[in-house]
Amino acid sequence: MWSKHKYKILSVFLPIQWIIVQYISSFPEFIEYYYSTGIYPYISAFLRIIFGWIPFSFGDLVYIIGGVFILRFVFKSIKNKKFPILKILSFLSIVYFCFHFFWGFNYFRIPLHKTLKIKEVKYNVDDLETFTIDVVNKLNRIHLKITHNDTVKVVLPYSRKDIYKQAINGYKNLESTYPQFNFKFRSSKNSIISLPMTYLGTSGYLNPFTNEAQVNSMNPLINYPSTTCHEMAHQIGYAAENEANFVGFMTAINNEDIYFKYSGYYLVLRYVLNDLYRQDKELYKQTFSKINIGIVKNMRESQEFWLSYQNPIEPYTKKLFDYFLKVNKQKEGIKSYNLMVGMIINYNKQNPEVLKLLN
Repeated sequence: MWSKHKYKILSVFLPIQWIIVQYISSFPEFIEYYYSTGIYPYISAFLRIIFGWIPFSFGDLVYIIGGVFILRFVFKSIKNKKFPILKILSFLSIVYFCFHFFWGFNYFRIPLHKTLKIKEVKYNVDDLETFTIDVVNKLNRIHLKITHNDTVKVVLPYSRKDIYKQAINGYKNLESTYPQFNFKFRSSKNSIISLPMTYLGTSGYLNPFTNEAQVNSMNPLINYPSTTCHEMAHQIGYAAENEANFVGFMTAINNEDIYFKYSGYYLVLRYVLNDLYRQDKELYKQTFSKINIGIVKNMRESQEFWLSYQNPIEPYTKKLFDYFLKVNKQKEGIKSYNLMVGMIINYNKQNPEVLKLLN
């Protein structure tokens, strides 16, 4: 049983922590050197060793049990008409500390485009058009290699567990060029709460307290390789969504497996098409008409799946996540996922031999 004195200390520590985090976040070089590439790799590896062997999502289970206790605490407080503020603040203080120490400081590290020496992240319509056509051509060729028929959709021949095992290969291949993408001690799992995640429009998430990559097991299988690679990018410290998207894409297409390559380019195609639609609808129509019918079938299948789970609560949860991202220095909020497009377009300009879009 904790004494009131300890609750007071933890409660006072909460605003002090907030001030410290705000101050440290202004020094990305310090965070990059001492945290993200300093102690964090050891913290994350330790957590994956501890929880990775467990066949189910331990982090999800903790959330479920924690949620039950919180609801019980709330109902009990309402019933007794007593709200123990010190206990609540103490709990928040511990959670706030663990979140940042185990993972959250990665939000404030040096942006990935700077460490990769991508000189520019902005792009114009011409850049977008050229790149989108390159991606379409590349994906069309991969699609035909798999199906031998441009009207047949791609069906992955793997189980979800197979995908988890194979995903690390892309990281190993990319590591020879970029050592910072080193990945050890796999810990990717089907989320226990996949159904609620689907209603919330979420494909996956990283549990910052256990470093487990939680993937929505209901997610259409065609998206699974790129989603898994995305969540693994979070595991090695790329907290920003556009950066996790970029790393996820790069590791997917650098995997020897052709289905991973397909899923990686398929992911990027959806993003660049969305951007093209916003900037030039006519150009979008012309480009879309060049996509193999089988790929379009995959797109429609994914779209119909997510549309079937739309509900009135989803927009509010997205707004909450948008706020969460902005609080953690991602100014674009939920739109930051799309910032990957500028990174890839300009990376490809500087390193055309890496993506090999024209092969």
